[in-house]
Amino acid sequence: MTGTLTPDLQRDLAATAHALADAARPEALRHFRTQIASENKLETGFDPVTEADRAAERAMRAVLAERRPDDAILGEEYGHSAGTSGLTWVLDPIDGTRAYIAGTPTWGVLIAVNDAEGPVHGLIDQPYIGERFEGGFGAARLAGPRGETPLATRAPRPLAEAIVMTTFPEVGSPAERAGFEAVSQAVRLTRYGMDCYAYALVALGQVDLVIEAGLNSYDICAPIAVIEAAGGIVTDWEGGPAHGGGRVIAAANSRIHAEALELLRGR
Repeated sequence: MTGTLTPDLQRDLAATAHALADAARPEALRHFRTQIASENKLETGFDPVTEADRAAERAMRAVLAERRPDDAILGEEYGHSAGTSGLTWVLDPIDGTRAYIAGTPTWGVLIAVNDAEGPVHGLIDQPYIGERFEGGFGAARLAGPRGETPLATRAPRPLAEAIVMTTFPEVGSPAERAGFEAVSQAVRLTRYGMDCYAYALVALGQVDLVIEAGLNSYDICAPIAVIEAAGGIVTDWEGGPAHGGGRVIAAANSRIHAEALELLRGR
């Protein structure tokens, strides 16, 4: 559908994405670095949700009900709402709730609009820092406290000089951990725990690779849009589409993507 999105529709979708981020920001900031209570979604392990997550998604859904009522919505907290337009808004109101409740500013609000083939526009918004990364419809930019700057991923360099990030040291299953370790042992620097902000750093040209497993659509659709608009590539571990979630590799360029993918394949 991307080719059928008229310039007017593209402008409206981009403006709506920013309106969603503007609506989510105060709801997320209201509780940040407070003693907010969290609930655990899992019977074993820890996957927290807070009122900030729910309030931010409700605020975004209210904007969509007014501006784009015919579009579908897929949100982490309130699930799927059907639409008739062929477009779906994919929302993660707080990606990195563990970071949020710990007071670290590496969480973010993820907003993407998808057609049948995947994301066409996305935002990674970090309300506390005041940084908003945008990608799609000809835009690849960061707006923040220092003004606006274009986004461009890092040029190719050897894997041995690269920086790789992931959120959880265990990555996923033992086999997935082994795949990540194979890449980690080949690069210069590995960093953990950055949530969606790691993907923003790929788009900014600071980081070469993010490798993760066990993702949902709402975790990755916005990063795909932003990174690809900045010149990078995001796939699953077999080189296929990643917007459905699962095992994901985000790379600054096709050369380092191919090198890392060779170490991940078959895991």
